[in-house]
Amino acid sequence: MKKTILLNLLLGGVLVASAQSSTICNEVGTVTFKYKNDNAKEVLVDVQFAGRNPMTRDAEGVWSATLGPAAPDMYPYCFIVDGMSVMDPDNDQYFPNEGFKNSLLEIPAKDGSLIHDIKDVPHGAVEYIRYYSGSLGATNNAIVYLPPSYFEDPERKYPVFYLISGTTDTEEVYYKVGRVNYILDNLIANGDAEEMIVVLPYGNPTELLPSPPQNMMAMGDVFGKDLTTDLMPYIESHYRTINDSDHRAIGGFSRGGNQGLACGLTNLDKFSYLCSYSSFTSTELPEVYDNAEDTNDKINLFWLGVGTDDFLYGNARDYMEFLDKKGIRSVKEYTNDKFGHTWMNAKYFLDKTLRLLFRQEAAEEAMKNGQPALAATGNEPQFTPGVMARLFPRPIISPEYKKDGVVFRFKAPESEKVMLVAECLSEPLAMQRDDDGVWEAEINEAVPDIFTYYFSVDGTPVADPQNMYISPSVGFKPSICSRPDNHYNFASMGANVAHGKVRYDLNDGTSTYIPANFDEIDGKAATVRLIPGKDDTAESWFKVGGVDALADAMIAEKICQPVKLTTSPVETDLVIKADDYTTWDERRNALEKLLQEIK
Repeated sequence: MKKTILLNLLLGGVLVASAQSSTICNEVGTVTFKYKNDNAKEVLVDVQFAGRNPMTRDAEGVWSATLGPAAPDMYPYCFIVDGMSVMDPDNDQYFPNEGFKNSLLEIPAKDGSLIHDIKDVPHGAVEYIRYYSGSLGATNNAIVYLPPSYFEDPERKYPVFYLISGTTDTEEVYYKVGRVNYILDNLIANGDAEEMIVVLPYGNPTELLPSPPQNMMAMGDVFGKDLTTDLMPYIESHYRTINDSDHRAIGGFSRGGNQGLACGLTNLDKFSYLCSYSSFTSTELPEVYDNAEDTNDKINLFWLGVGTDDFLYGNARDYMEFLDKKGIRSVKEYTNDKFGHTWMNAKYFLDKTLRLLFRQEAAEEAMKNGQPALAATGNEPQFTPGVMARLFPRPIISPEYKKDGVVFRFKAPESEKVMLVAECLSEPLAMQRDDDGVWEAEINEAVPDIFTYYFSVDGTPVADPQNMYISPSVGFKPSICSRPDNHYNFASMGANVAHGKVRYDLNDGTSTYIPANFDEIDGKAATVRLIPGKDDTAESWFKVGGVDALADAMIAEKICQPVKLTTSPVETDLVIKADDYTTWDERRNALEKLLQEIK
């Protein structure tokens, strides 16, 4: 008997089998990958538990490979089609990232024993927020997890854990890949963790600026400034939080671990729980490391985890040893069975630390039992500039926004024909290749504010690998082009705009925009139902259409009254059906007109 392993949209909160799934988990623990492509000459599947492996093509043009067995968990994977990385078009689940585009494979445990399993327990709420960052000079993003009891007792306050994803990750990764919400739901239900608010910041905020800064060094620690001077005050004024160091934690994975430690150690008046997952940070903090007694008194938990097979292991081990020599107490954990620098490790470390956060006795016991760093062997891998350049090569800019148009680029030196396919074009536009194998095309007439697009590479649809904005569609997922000079774009909004939030219901797979100051208007606001199109998900109106930005701006400018926007099947006469329109530009225009008419 075979069982599909793909989750329906995470927001649904349940495992849903799909007869059309291309990826199948077999009873014996192996995984069969399938991919339909009549044009491909060679296809490989690249999955974290097995690396790259060739696929074979049948008479119907379906490429397949069976790999494993593999341990139950979540694994990123993609297909390599004639040298190009593409997501599985039959998988709803994907890895949010600024660069690479991977799908997510879920191998379930038969006994439901995985820490991130979606179980029959009370579930918290997940809210997407926008806030104006004065230090950045632009609107920034974050995600907030609220524990199951948050809406039951309006007087109760909660501790806060600021949890940061890794290099090139977006703020969504600890939610959609790290599954922090489900891990914490399960721990809270079992009494193994305190109820807490978790904030997922975006770790690379300069990426949101309409124009990249010319001098990054002059900007200093952009992330740290944004977190402490903009995001934290927003969270503490919009949510019921306990605002002292004993009730704040900070940590993260990879670059996020470095950011978390750097910010936490330089703000020990604000944070007393510090967590690093597969990372390390600067040793040039004399006020911290040279005052061990004072530092130890301020830290309730200093937790460091890394895999011995991680490419950062040498640096992380050296940092652990440095702390020991300075007399700074810490808890150290090592793994060697989770494929190194991976989100399997990130979830494992997260589970270990959530059990200790805001539990001073448990944290102190763990600190007392902390062991010295493992001895050096001389063979540990070290993270060097060369490794950095290999892992994160300089990206091609695409899309590049110009005053009178948009330029798209895609590197495919071996391809014979690349076309730009966009919903704003009546027909595909041929791209031109330069001497470096980079294909380019420009749209400079009647460019709408928002539209989807992709590249057709020798007949294979490919999302733009340089664009982190991807449509959460059913089936193939194109990229999103959102002009930064669009008046109803978050990047163009000023400091005086009050932002609402988008709440995703983990039980019924719906999304709802709640306007700013909703409680102050006694919850009285008209409700508009937004019906997704046939290829849309509950996220599409917000992730592609940007209708929360539209509503924020129109309410702030008093063009319309405060209004709720929801994909939930509520009873209302105010309805916009996506399939009544051809493009997202038309859908947004229809909603804008409707909002203007609401009295």
